[in-house]
Amino acid sequence: MSFTAVREASLFALPVILLCVAPFIGSFLAVLVVRLADARPILWGRSTCDGCGCRLRALDLIPLVSWAASGGRCRHCGGRISPFYPLVELAAVGVVFWAATETSGVVLVASCALGWTLLALALIDWRAFLLPDTLTVWLALSGAAVAYALDRANFVDHVLGAIGGFLVFAAIALAYRALRGRVGLGLGDAKLLAGVGAWLTWQALPSVVLVGAAIGLGYVLARAVTGQALRATDRIPFGTFLAAAAWLVWLYGPLAVA
Repeated sequence: MSFTAVREASLFALPVILLCVAPFIGSFLAVLVVRLADARPILWGRSTCDGCGCRLRALDLIPLVSWAASGGRCRHCGGRISPFYPLVELAAVGVVFWAATETSGVVLVASCALGWTLLALALIDWRAFLLPDTLTVWLALSGAAVAYALDRANFVDHVLGAIGGFLVFAAIALAYRALRGRVGLGLGDAKLLAGVGAWLTWQALPSVVLVGAAIGLGYVLARAVTGQALRATDRIPFGTFLAAAAWLVWLYGPLAVA
């Protein structure tokens, strides 16, 4: 078999492998999101039914299959199992499909790692207005490692992205608190932007913030149209919008400047 044939076979096999792994990654992410949002231990504690507390067996934890086979209900108490878990598993698969439309090879693997991390952060912030250090630090470290491996010539720009992303948002957060006397932007958002900067470089950060703000504005308008207008004191999960923006900018590049 020629080198070209081997290369083409590997390029085809890699997305297939990632698609097979994705539901299991999604299953882990769903547990991670729930436990971090509820401030519960991550690495210990068996999975249990939310209704009856019964410990779930391995056969109850097969991604997508177990939920579908049980009709979305606990086999012990018959209680409803939240569709949140299979939906996150499907979302993890969707990350692979989406990334594969724009990337390949080792960049596809890196894209999936980024997408899965951003997915977890977006969901946790949506559920609990929280961006855990566990994930934001991982985002920054993994971004630096990927930048060093794949974009070494621009590594300094990635480092500046991490530093600048944190300092700018931290300054905004502190200034808002000083002026208004309450928290308007958490330091979790600053840490998230630091991680995003490590992946995308400082040049991409303005696009991430603008796209994130546009998504947030769309959310606010959608709430208003559906009769759920936000009040001035209501919180919004801006980290969720930043995570979505970071994913879009990673795949399609920064906004073009005329």
